[in-house]
Amino acid sequence: MHDWQSMSHVRWDCKYHVVIVPKYRKKLLFGRLRKQIGPILRELCGQKGIELLEGHTMPDHVHVCLAIPPKYSVAYTIGFLKGKSAIRIHRQYDRSERVYGMHFWAAGYCVRTVGLDEERIRQYIREREKAETGQNVLYPEN
Repeated sequence: MHDWQSMSHVRWDCKYHVVIVPKYRKKLLFGRLRKQIGPILRELCGQKGIELLEGHTMPDHVHVCLAIPPKYSVAYTIGFLKGKSAIRIHRQYDRSERVYGMHFWAAGYCVRTVGLDEERIRQYIREREKAETGQNVLYPEN
């Protein structure tokens, strides 16, 4: 059964599978930067009360499964995550790891509601991670 969350006037269960890519789909997400994307996104999600359920970083894109409260739109949430993470990435890695210019993420993103397929989506993200690296990159610390 679903674990419903609640706010003052609403009970909700809104989960989304989101894929974001670096500008020009460059393969920039490796080494030290690849390990830091998870903590950066996890901290930013915590600031807005968004729950990062699953995640995986590939060399040219990032998969995340997010539980977004209904008070925030998906577009606002992704804009916030991409904007603030780009600022942090530029501050930490500017000129040292092939991060150029003031834009890190591409303008668009791919989003899909999870609905009743939540476990299947989360399993897909886990399988992609195991196939790629065999290590946990973005999973929340339990």
